Amino acid sequence: MKNLTFIFLAATVFILASCGPREERVHEVEEPTDVLVEDVPTDPVPVMLISETHRTFFHNLQSLCGQSFEGEQIYRSHHASGWEDYELVMHVEVCEEDRILIPFHVGDDESRTWMFLVEEGQLRFRHDHRYPDGTPEEDSLYGGYADDTGTEFEQHFPADAYTAEVIEDGGGNVWTVRLDEDMTTFTYRLERDGEKRLRVDFDLTNPL
Repeated sequence: MKNLTFIFLAATVFILASCGPREERVHEVEEPTDVLVEDVPTDPVPVMLISETHRTFFHNLQSLCGQSFEGEQIYRSHHASGWEDYELVMHVEVCEEDRILIPFHVGDDESRTWMFLVEEGQLRFRHDHRYPDGTPEEDSLYGGYADDTGTEFEQHFPADAYTAEVIEDGGGNVWTVRLDEDMTTFTYRLERDGEKRLRVDFDLTNPL
């Protein structure tokens, strides 16, 4: 009888102890792993970040990808030697969502590449000049950002601060790149402080 009484008392103490105050436990909630792919936001395509006018111009230029065209010097100022005696050819080689690269050859000189870039919500035009071994020239990558005065077929690129540093008096440069609305001519034009410096027209109706 005493043994039964002892067992009963021990069981009672155990039950009372287990019902006493307990510390709260913080449980970490795991993130769900069944998120649908379409529910995850994606970064916008870079070209979608620029204005509609700049975007349309960019796409119009992209339509020439994979083709080469012969050009003609319309004028070149007395500040530099002319290109009348050279074959002028543009090659629209690289067309990606954020860049268009157009090597521009003057005779045997293949050092020049025009670059149309989508950068930080803007359309940028740069001139990549390289030596035959591929290393950049000292004044390479000059150019500027498109302003808001252009159209879907013509854009103006005033010189940026970098250009003003690497080209003497280059801060007054404005490059104009134009496509005829019927896509028959591509024009590259340079002015400095309002003075005409260079214009080359390319015939888009007769790809090489």
